[in-house]
Amino acid sequence: MPAEARPLLPEGARRTAAWCAVALLVAGVAAVFVWLCVVFKAAVTPALLALLGSALLGPLHRRLLRMKVRRSLAAGLTVLAVLAVVGGATYVVVAALVDTGDQIVDSLRQAAQDIARHFGAAGTSLDDLAANARQLLAKFGGTAASGVISGLSVVGQMLATAVLALILVFFFLRDSDRAVGALRSLAPRSTGDLVEAMGRRAFEAVEGFMRGTTFVALVDAVLIGIGLLVLRVPGAIGLTALVFITAYIPYLGAFLSGAVAVLVALADRGFAIALWTLGVVLAVQVIEGHLLQPLVQSRTVQMHPAVVMLAITAGASVAGILGMLLAVPLTAAFFGVVGELRSRYGAGGPA
Repeated sequence: MPAEARPLLPEGARRTAAWCAVALLVAGVAAVFVWLCVVFKAAVTPALLALLGSALLGPLHRRLLRMKVRRSLAAGLTVLAVLAVVGGATYVVVAALVDTGDQIVDSLRQAAQDIARHFGAAGTSLDDLAANARQLLAKFGGTAASGVISGLSVVGQMLATAVLALILVFFFLRDSDRAVGALRSLAPRSTGDLVEAMGRRAFEAVEGFMRGTTFVALVDAVLIGIGLLVLRVPGAIGLTALVFITAYIPYLGAFLSGAVAVLVALADRGFAIALWTLGVVLAVQVIEGHLLQPLVQSRTVQMHPAVVMLAITAGASVAGILGMLLAVPLTAAFFGVVGELRSRYGAGGPA
């Protein structure tokens, strides 16, 4: 009898090789998917924005449906409500930034001069700092601004994207009941239930993230705005608008808006008021970190701050500022799918 053949590699090496092959396959599929999204970003960007808008507006649409409003009319009323609210908010934010923008910029320039005078800039002039900042912003914007030649083209592109996103929001809301059937038709018959469950969990994660982030951004803006008004910091309304907008970029947005507020206070109100402003910003961040974020994350997918920062960095490298805004909700959707798979197969077999 011939001796029993021995495997070429030990069991541990074969398992490691199998997992490496799986990791390479997943990485290759993800790279192709990201490449396709970048190539077709003119269509992908409105679709993703419409998906986020549908997740945020889903409760209002469902309430209208419970009031026996027809689906098309309910979707149309929801989009009109969004136009009214977002249009009004945009007008307030833009008006505040226009009215106080010059004052904020002058305060930041004065703060830079004070810092350079007290700590020394090692021969670096403010012009050099401004040029470096512009180069950094252009590099950081990367893909999002690569095809832009003038400001008019940017405005036109943004308007076209917004109009297309609104139209897609209408169709997403109106035809949301057909989404399950579409998912089932694309998936093999044996995996229809799993694909439906993963789709629902991913959308619930995005919906929870959008509602929670909007709530946190509103609370942060109101509290910091009240503090800036009490301290009589110049441009308080514009800074409040900046806090609300940057709150959609977790962690990094709060740092940027808080730094701008402290520098403005330092330039116009002195060192003591700057310290009080810093205290207000830190107090609001403590409230957010220990009260608001746990309350929000308990209703949606929980993500470690390191994962969030890596997602923001990856999104910025792929699509600039727009990628930073979209990275975290997409990561939340991914973790929602992973959570569904773990709930089904984590115990060693299907649930």
